Amino acid sequence: MKTLIRALLGGLITMFLAGPSWATIVGGNVTLGSGSFIKLSPGFPQSNPDNTVGNDTFQNNNLYGFDEDQNIAIGGTVSVNIGTSPTAGQVVASHYIFFDPNGGASQRGFVDFDANIFGIITSTGLLAASDFLANTGVTYLNPSLRGLESGDSVWIDGGNASRLRVDWFASTPGDYVRVLTMRSPTFDSIPEPGTLALFGFGLAGLGFMARRKAKKPA
Repeated sequence: MKTLIRALLGGLITMFLAGPSWATIVGGNVTLGSGSFIKLSPGFPQSNPDNTVGNDTFQNNNLYGFDEDQNIAIGGTVSVNIGTSPTAGQVVASHYIFFDPNGGASQRGFVDFDANIFGIITSTGLLAASDFLANTGVTYLNPSLRGLESGDSVWIDGGNASRLRVDWFASTPGDYVRVLTMRSPTFDSIPEPGTLALFGFGLAGLGFMARRKAKKPA
């Protein structure tokens, strides 16, 4: 009994220490250009100043992305430029993808997510209207210059609905888009607080039973 209780306690502690997993961007690659794909975690020190995007704060040829708010039931339609606009009551996860080279440069590549893509936001106005999905602590600089220029292309891969394709040229301040995906199965795998509470009550019950058994006379 003591061995079982120790094992269950160890599992519970591991779940608490692990915390939420926000890894809904699961990979990517640069297929044309000298950079690589890099997934950032908000609070990132790779920019100058730290944790900022939107105003020549990276200045390299990498393709970057980070997860914004996850699995949010939206209260109204969120308009997108490409794909399908999610509507009230639907659950979305938001992600920011960008290219901020030092001087003018071209890039092709892709970013993979753990859920299918609803749509892509590429215009300055719609990016501003959807900023309520950011919720990361990241500072978004030059909001009036975000988006794509003529000649830039982003799209949902025709053979893989969870893959974003990019083919763009950027200079100052870079190219920035927001990708809205469907409910993240990665995030859903995290135990609900109620589940953890029930698990805790179960452990308490096992502990009580063990104590009673220990006190029972021979």
